[in-house]
Amino acid sequence: MKIGEFIGKLLKGPSGDIRIQAFRYLISGGTAFVVDTGLLALLTKFFGSEGCRHYIWVAVAFCAGLLITYLFSILWVFDNRSLKSRAAEVGIFVVIGVIGLGLTELLLSPFQGKVGLEILPYKIMATVIVFIWNFAAKKLILFRSK
Repeated sequence: MKIGEFIGKLLKGPSGDIRIQAFRYLISGGTAFVVDTGLLALLTKFFGSEGCRHYIWVAVAFCAGLLITYLFSILWVFDNRSLKSRAAEVGIFVVIGVIGLGLTELLLSPFQGKVGLEILPYKIMATVIVFIWNFAAKKLILFRSK
């Protein structure tokens, strides 16, 4: 297979191969990260982050990233959908995402507020673990092959 054909398979057409799905999910997650982080930066810059506002902006940005990931998942990443009810699908998708967010916080909580600790390696490790959790849970529960 030529490189152009391989790249074409990665980017368009059916995604039945789990490797293609994982690659597309990586693109999806990266896009969601940019939207989430960018929106959070904009909201806090223009509207401030005093008091409860910080938590509101984090929630709004997280929801925007979750929406991006959901749209990518149903339109591009996965070919199959396991549930007939879209409401149930969205609900489970959100629960999986919130569990991933909680897992990230749990993995990073020992390092928060500690001066002198390099958190970046742990953040990368947490991101990889949560990526695997999110992809596997969504693949096995929501988008498994029939």
